[in-house]
Amino acid sequence: MQVWLWMTAADLGRGIGAGTIDPIDLTETYLAAIDAHALSHRIYTVVTHDRARSEAKASSMRAKSGQRRGPLDGVPVSWKDLIDSAGITTQAGTRLMDGRVPDSDADVLVAGTAAGLVCLGKTHLSEIAFSGLGYNPQMETPPCVNDADAVPGGSSSGAAASVAFGLAAAAVGSDTGGSVRIPSAWNDLVGLKTTRGRITLNGVVPLCLTFDTIGPLCRSVEDAGLMLAALEGTKPADMTVMSLQGRRFAILDTIAMDDLRDGPRDAFKTAVDRIKAAGGTVDHIEIPDLHDAFAMAGPLFCADAYGWWKDRVEAAPEKMFPQILERVRAGRDVLAADYMAHWIKLREIRETYSHATAGFDAVVCPTAPILPPNLARLNSDPDYYRVENLLALRNTRIGNLMGLASLTIPAPTPSCGIMLNGPPGSEEKLLRLGVGVATALA
Repeated sequence: MQVWLWMTAADLGRGIGAGTIDPIDLTETYLAAIDAHALSHRIYTVVTHDRARSEAKASSMRAKSGQRRGPLDGVPVSWKDLIDSAGITTQAGTRLMDGRVPDSDADVLVAGTAAGLVCLGKTHLSEIAFSGLGYNPQMETPPCVNDADAVPGGSSSGAAASVAFGLAAAAVGSDTGGSVRIPSAWNDLVGLKTTRGRITLNGVVPLCLTFDTIGPLCRSVEDAGLMLAALEGTKPADMTVMSLQGRRFAILDTIAMDDLRDGPRDAFKTAVDRIKAAGGTVDHIEIPDLHDAFAMAGPLFCADAYGWWKDRVEAAPEKMFPQILERVRAGRDVLAADYMAHWIKLREIRETYSHATAGFDAVVCPTAPILPPNLARLNSDPDYYRVENLLALRNTRIGNLMGLASLTIPAPTPSCGIMLNGPPGSEEKLLRLGVGVATALA
């Protein structure tokens, strides 16, 4: 049964459908692994034993009666601790919300439960989801699967760790500036950033309401497609492998290829070479207007965050990690007129980006320009924290600023990812293309 801990969610679902895996046994295997793991307290905020067992029992009965709700019915997953769960503490990684217990599940959890996903529990995250590093000295900092001395990436840090350490078959996180894709890349997972508005945010504690998205962290591209369908209550996309022969890829040279550290640079080159060997064509493009978008990113994100969090923050600022407090308070002085002007300009840049990339199947770049930073140094060196945090999210932020669908796939080097960006609403095509890319990189 231990082998189940490392199988893809899709394969577990197929085993349940074939009758070779019982959801009850599967769930007990995961719960036992969580309870026995020395680092599980740094990954899960709470393990929902009773809920998981109840949902597994119901799934088992459906499987035996031929009434499974979908391909992942009975598969155990974890949920980021900013997604409301009825009767279970949900506090978004911050002491500002100590003891907060919602009365009802978030809509996305309702949808996932309706699809038969088994809830194992809630996972740690960066405080209020406002960091790409996954470092949270106020609560817990989850481990990185490739480096015990490094951070795992954030803000969906525990989500990634739960899958990477074999403590969940898949995870549900959120992505505002890279929070699904960075921890996925640094823990050798597939991560999908969905188009803003595609998956409901009702019942999800916000960071930036104009940029927040929900997405899965998984072991395979196929899993990401199945999880997307489960989270929005739709039919899974056709995941037939898409040949890369004749597919057009663009390397975005503006910003995304600047100052790459050796590991990510070499891993990206290897990935691109394999895409070419599989028949893909690769061109280089520049979109200079992205520099203007990045210049506006701070005011846009921080003002949005402060607008929702200000009352809680100012009531007890001493409860916050100073670096996060500084970031969210940066939105305090953004003028309303400037905020609106930035959005007008950003929409214009999105149009420019759309026209510049229209002829390509995907725009590709390294998911992160850096490898996971050292935890001890982040704790002792504030300047190091600021530099590494901004670099970690730099490439992924392009997808959020431009309103794109975005998929990260593990590159041939540990803790490195290759990111595919597609137009808004292109998740299904991006996933099919991602299966082809993952096959080429294997």
